[in-house]
Amino acid sequence: MSTEKTRPGSGEAEAAVRRLLDWMGENPDRPGLAATPARVARSLARLTDRDGTNLEDLLAEGIFPAEGSGLVLIRDVEFYSLCEHHLLPFFGRCHVAYLPAESILGFSRIPRLVNHFARRLQVQERLTRQIAETLEEAVQPQGVACIIEAFHLCMAMRGVEKQQAVAVTSNYRGVFDSDPARRRELGDLLKARGNFCF
Repeated sequence: MSTEKTRPGSGEAEAAVRRLLDWMGENPDRPGLAATPARVARSLARLTDRDGTNLEDLLAEGIFPAEGSGLVLIRDVEFYSLCEHHLLPFFGRCHVAYLPAESILGFSRIPRLVNHFARRLQVQERLTRQIAETLEEAVQPQGVACIIEAFHLCMAMRGVEKQQAVAVTSNYRGVFDSDPARRRELGDLLKARGNFCF
């Protein structure tokens, strides 16, 4: 059973943005701000929109019999999300790897999986874990790894105000957790085209 809440109408969101602008000491009726409530409502709807995607269907339609035993890596999947603590964006790259057992997942399904979990209020650690565990459940591979590198505007624009800091999180499962050789293989592939981080 879905735990998704039904989104209220955009009018409620626009009224909330108007109240926020007023709280900031702005006049929400001045020319530069008159359309801002509607723009912000549309923007937030897009940033948290999973397009009505049913995750189970999305993955099931992309599962095929495995035809090899080599590691599969989709690297540099660009994403953006919103930090649930400050509602400020964080964005970066996600690297997802797995070692197939009996099934593989179509390549395009992995970026879709990343988007599915990124387009909501998030924390990077949870995002990393959700991607890894969902892939593990979908294809039952020998191992899964998810590594995310991201810039957080909540850290760049407020608080410590460090504009160049990159947060890196990882989640290793199966052979990537237990076999140092497999972890090294993954690291070598990630470094193959240059610097690992941005």
